[in-house]
Amino acid sequence: MSAEAVGMHMPAVVTLDDVAAMNAADPNGHRYETSPEGVLSVMPPPDSEHAMIASRLFAWLIMAGWPAEQVLQAAGVRITGPAGDGGRIPDMTVWRKPPPRGVWSAAGNVVLAIEIVSPGSEAMDAVTKVREYASAGIPQYWVVDRDGAQTVTLHRLAAQGGYEERARMPLAWLLQTVPADHLD
Repeated sequence: MSAEAVGMHMPAVVTLDDVAAMNAADPNGHRYETSPEGVLSVMPPPDSEHAMIASRLFAWLIMAGWPAEQVLQAAGVRITGPAGDGGRIPDMTVWRKPPPRGVWSAAGNVVLAIEIVSPGSEAMDAVTKVREYASAGIPQYWVVDRDGAQTVTLHRLAAQGGYEERARMPLAWLLQTVPADHLD
């Protein structure tokens, strides 16, 4: 479908309900997200390497004792901003307590958001989501690059409100530690 055809069918303002409907209707696995300013993003469907990284992180957290209902893959997080609410779908989230049933859960109980960089999402994961997750008060944000070492950059929310880089290590090294070494 051409951009013109898509544009003709888009509402003037895209709500989180609209984004949820777009995610539910997409037959190809794309993820639709929106910033608090109303900027719509289309994320590519995850490939097998992405899925393997997510599975390894999920297993690591579960085996360390995090309850499965608090470690979620592709759960929607409501990001509130001065212009309104946006919705992001981190590749993985760790929660203080299970979120209530729904498409967009408040960011207040998210302990950690993890993004696995996909081709085309580099700037979104390294710049936009860093700013948005920090402004939402998510205490930790990890980015897994798809380089040869699958480098994980661990960010922690600083007192002044932005993230500071705490560590950078290959995924294989991270998985040899215990999550409690990195999560408060």
